[in-house]
Amino acid sequence: MAKSKRPSPAAPDTGRELDLRIIRSLRRIIQAVDIHSRKLAAQYQITTPQLVALLCVAEAGPLISSELARRVHLSDSTVVGILDRLESKGLIVRERGTTDRRRVYVSITERGRTLAQSAPSPLQDGFSAGLRALPELEQTAIALSLERIVELMEAKDIDAAPMLTPGAMQDTAEAMARRGAK
Repeated sequence: MAKSKRPSPAAPDTGRELDLRIIRSLRRIIQAVDIHSRKLAAQYQITTPQLVALLCVAEAGPLISSELARRVHLSDSTVVGILDRLESKGLIVRERGTTDRRRVYVSITERGRTLAQSAPSPLQDGFSAGLRALPELEQTAIALSLERIVELMEAKDIDAAPMLTPGAMQDTAEAMARRGAK
């Protein structure tokens, strides 16, 4: 009688254990980003995605909204919502192009520039400080590792807004439940 190739119950499934370690770490990162975004919203009345978009406009100067979406790795429709909120707060202005009215240019206001200069890093303060304290080679290794994770997950073109916006996962779950009920 041939012996089974299955591991004994006492033998650890290292692949599964590694999977669990990775998913736990990713969940903790997502939770930390969510908590930081809520703190930003409470303290500065701006969410992490809004701050990232504002900082991008502050750095790059006037941009068309589709270029901003590309630079911050969000969909055009998500960026439109972010820009609506930034504009209502007086942090950016949008103007139609003079030669091509379909192009909408986004510029930062003086109020937006003041907030961009005084706002904290979009990263958690402790993480940002700890990262900067590491040798440059290790900082680069971390950045490269995270970029590689994105590649492995085939997530380069995924709209990251639901992970960065508090409540978005609940909204998505409710929308899916409504669709299922129809």
